[in-house]
Amino acid sequence: MGSTDSKLNFRKAVIQLTTKTQPVEATDDAFWDQLWADSSTTVQDVFALVPAAEIRALREESPSNLATLCYKAVEKLVQGADSGCPGEREKQVVLNCTRILTRILPYIFEDQDWRGFFWSTVPGAGRAGAEDLDEDDGARPLAESLLLAIADLLFCPDFTVHTHRRGPDSVENMQSIDSCEYIWEAGVGFAQSPPLNYIHDLNRAELLRLLLTCFSEVMYLPASADERTLNPWVAFFCSAENRHALPLFTSLLNVVSAYDPVGYGIPYNHLLFSDYREQLVEQAAQILVVALEHDGGAPRRPSSPSAVEERQSSGPENLFVNYLSRIHREEDFDFVLKGLARLLTNPLMQTYLPNSTKKIQFHQELLVLFWKLCDFNKKFLFFVLKSSDVLDILVPILFYLNDARADQSRVGLMHIGVFILLLLSGERNFGVRLNKPYALHVPMDIPVFTGTHADLLMVVFHKIITTGHQRLQPLFDCLLTIVVNVSPYLKSLSMVSANKLLHLLEAFSTSWFLFSVAQNHHLVFFLLEAFNNIIQYQFDGNCNLVYAIIRKRNIFHQLANLASDPASIQKALQRKRKSPDVISRAGSQETVSMEGSRPAVPAEPGTLKASLVAMPGIDKLTEKSQVSEDGTMVSVVAVAAAERPERTAAGGTSDTESNSGKENEDVFYTEAEMQKRRVSSASSASLWTPTQDWVLSWKSKLPLQTIMRLLQVLVPQVEKICIDKGLTDESEILKFLQHGTLVGLLPVPHPILIRKYQANAGTATWFRTYMWGVVYLRNVDPPIWYDTDVRLFEIQKM
Repeated sequence: MGSTDSKLNFRKAVIQLTTKTQPVEATDDAFWDQLWADSSTTVQDVFALVPAAEIRALREESPSNLATLCYKAVEKLVQGADSGCPGEREKQVVLNCTRILTRILPYIFEDQDWRGFFWSTVPGAGRAGAEDLDEDDGARPLAESLLLAIADLLFCPDFTVHTHRRGPDSVENMQSIDSCEYIWEAGVGFAQSPPLNYIHDLNRAELLRLLLTCFSEVMYLPASADERTLNPWVAFFCSAENRHALPLFTSLLNVVSAYDPVGYGIPYNHLLFSDYREQLVEQAAQILVVALEHDGGAPRRPSSPSAVEERQSSGPENLFVNYLSRIHREEDFDFVLKGLARLLTNPLMQTYLPNSTKKIQFHQELLVLFWKLCDFNKKFLFFVLKSSDVLDILVPILFYLNDARADQSRVGLMHIGVFILLLLSGERNFGVRLNKPYALHVPMDIPVFTGTHADLLMVVFHKIITTGHQRLQPLFDCLLTIVVNVSPYLKSLSMVSANKLLHLLEAFSTSWFLFSVAQNHHLVFFLLEAFNNIIQYQFDGNCNLVYAIIRKRNIFHQLANLASDPASIQKALQRKRKSPDVISRAGSQETVSMEGSRPAVPAEPGTLKASLVAMPGIDKLTEKSQVSEDGTMVSVVAVAAAERPERTAAGGTSDTESNSGKENEDVFYTEAEMQKRRVSSASSASLWTPTQDWVLSWKSKLPLQTIMRLLQVLVPQVEKICIDKGLTDESEILKFLQHGTLVGLLPVPHPILIRKYQANAGTATWFRTYMWGVVYLRNVDPPIWYDTDVRLFEIQKM
């Protein structure tokens, strides 16, 4: 009954606050205590008892009451942080204020006139109680006081961490506490694992939820290509002003990396016990991915009326990024990598008992965290690639890509997975690691094959390109760039993946496909480059691919003899109108899928998704490097710059360069704008017509010499064997090819060209938009940002 009464009193206080025409004084403690001291409400209660319409009404009609409410709630958190919350009542007040601020902050952010409120030094409403704050905090903007209080409270003995008190009478002073001794979990830089305490986990999760809400102001600003505009909340929290920055970063990273959702391996244990750690791990991962924000050169605060921004023209260094980049011990790398691999593999785990193991849902946050680790700490990237452990990350990524290929609500997941593989493929070791035999049996909706991890990659990529939805087409360039990057190192492709690659070439080299869009021929160039790399550098082990090329030799002859006269172009385009399907699946021998696999399915109707900004083209995403004889990479920017004048004179980009990012290099679009652009680009595509000169400009550069020479040498030999021995058996031909050699018969090997991922403002904006879209959609209980006026992306129903 008591809890019903307290909810009733809380609701009455909310109604009084929203209906009072007179401002409530900050000194009227009897009134304010009704909201946080006299009630025990959960965060779900607060969201139910404080409706959105009433918060907006308070903001418009009684702004001074809203200002005082924020000011008083922050003041209570500051007092709790100073006193260390010795009693249950103080803890309850802190939790209630945390929940109220989590509920209210989004409505402050959505109104442009209120956005600067937390950064103003003396809130208009709260002057009467200003003397309650410490002298030095008096001049602090409210946002800074709030962030510092949250940081202190996250290391508050007996509230969020274990106490180190010697006896019942000794008290730990919050001001002198060394929070590095109170790190939440063993791992990076900390050896002791404190005992699990679910109350501490729940309290930490509440405070992290509020911190995430503070950071979310960026959701209410439109996507901008100006990477230097820092999030002031993140910039301050991750600066040297926060004395807990290091222990908190370490706590978050260790809690995520040490989490094992399966626990002791007891079937159905997740149905018997509540796992309070999972919620904390999820919040920790979300805080990490949004706080690890690079300042990108010369940072500056967004223009705002606040004094703090005028004082600091350049933002402080982000200590989370700094600490992440400085991790260097191999055992730390091993701990983090094994932890992330364990969590990413968790949804793939199969047991004989249905639903007996717990499946985590926060793999998107984990993928972004892995991306940031590789991006900010090159030593970590090299550690990942040093052993086959990288395959423990590769397999789950390929699983997610394959599983999400038909679901338009998961297009962001497809992008992050492909970006990680693009980043990894820029390093030689990744291609080498792919030669490890693939023995796992993760049930995936792909043909059964026997081979290596490279075969798995090719088969999944083929499946994405031939059976994915339309909106994945911009990723084709990226997928084939990855194939080209790894191709010089692949020792032996299976017959299944060799046939898949040739099926892609067959689909991409039909005349109607080549003539329908100005950039489609780039896909053919990528595939030819991959075949050339394998033939020139890995001929000996690749008899399956060589045999597939011989069997499908007509594709290469047709490409070499591609008709470019106007009549042939028109005929090809008319054929396209009859069969608008992008890539035909005919000719791809679809075999039985793996046992236990589920087909990829589209999103359920009504599924919510967040829009994404446009992605730069592959030429903006990558930088070409040439592999020299000693294995080092040399950037080919200088060479390209020297060649550029003639190239532009010829009126085209290089053959494997995409125009897709050219016109929108620094412009970002919401999904609705993208749709308009698609319509207009479709109409401009219909205005664009392929000409004979255009076809000849790239046809003359098709790198067919190596393959034509191979066919010239091997086809007569294979035909002779078949006639002489009356062979119809593939295995005999493969045996012949296996022992054959083309040494001295092929053109001189070309230098290996690797396209390495290159960070730029476009990708940084894409990542920020994607991450916040994930955070928005994953926080549904309570729905922190639901139905507020977010502008960074649009929320759409499928």
